[in-house]
Amino acid sequence: MTTITQPRALRRSLLFAAGALAVAAALALASTGGAQADDPPPIDAVPLSTPGQHNEFTDDVALQVRDKPDGRSTEVVNLRDASNMAVFEFTIQPGAMFPWHTHPGPVFAAVAEGDLVFIYGDDCAERPYTHGEAFVDPGLVHTAYNPSDEPTVVIAAVFGVDSGAPPSINADPEEAEALNDACGTEAPVPEGHQH
Repeated sequence: MTTITQPRALRRSLLFAAGALAVAAALALASTGGAQADDPPPIDAVPLSTPGQHNEFTDDVALQVRDKPDGRSTEVVNLRDASNMAVFEFTIQPGAMFPWHTHPGPVFAAVAEGDLVFIYGDDCAERPYTHGEAFVDPGLVHTAYNPSDEPTVVIAAVFGVDSGAPPSINADPEEAEALNDACGTEAPVPEGHQH
């Protein structure tokens, strides 16, 4: 169960954001896996926030998120300053996978089209979400992929992103390789940490 405590203005903003995903990680994907020049990228991230890929609440906004996915204990995130958020629309091609990454604050994600499988690095369990479903990433290391034969579209709002800071942070290459080995995944291993 996810509980959000916020003032009325934040409730309206959260409804507008549609409860989005914890993954601005697609910005770091550099390889198209042998795709042709006119083929879409494996993961296309379109920022919906402005200016500078951030939206700022004009009110003093704090956020508490309580999240309990199946098979996990409850995670509680208290964000004393949730005044900046970054919102993205991700189009994930069939079979494409995000690199292992985390975020500076919680992420609300809504699957607008298709299917997505979300994997936390500490338990390797595959949690499927489909069109019309939403979930929260409390900020733990994770990856996600499109298991279907059709593109998946996810809207994600990342909270607590300082102005000028990246909305996600890649796992370092050694950690990413270890997570791929432990979880039996083939997530891309980025060269840098931030994107």
